[in-house]
Amino acid sequence: MDPLDRLDATIRARRGADPASSYTASLFAKGRGKIAQKVGEEATETVIAALAEPHTLASEAADLVFHLLVLLADAGLGLDDVRAELVRREGVSGHDEKAARSPQGTR
Repeated sequence: MDPLDRLDATIRARRGADPASSYTASLFAKGRGKIAQKVGEEATETVIAALAEPHTLASEAADLVFHLLVLLADAGLGLDDVRAELVRREGVSGHDEKAARSPQGTR
């Protein structure tokens, strides 16, 4: 099994665990707002690493992916949903895809 799939399965398995015994369970217990906040924090740390500390970029990216998978799980989504969206976008210009999501095409 792919490491991301294993991580996704572990995250889902810990959703109902005791928050005192699992960081992942504690995130679920705090709710989607806190999970989303953590994704934002990790995204910021990833950007900082990319610009100022490139030797830490892979580590920060791993933290970001982990928290994003928790957020997806909280929303009832997973890697297969992301994969399906990427397949849907295959062969579509990034500019065209972005414009299709925005009422004014400026998003």
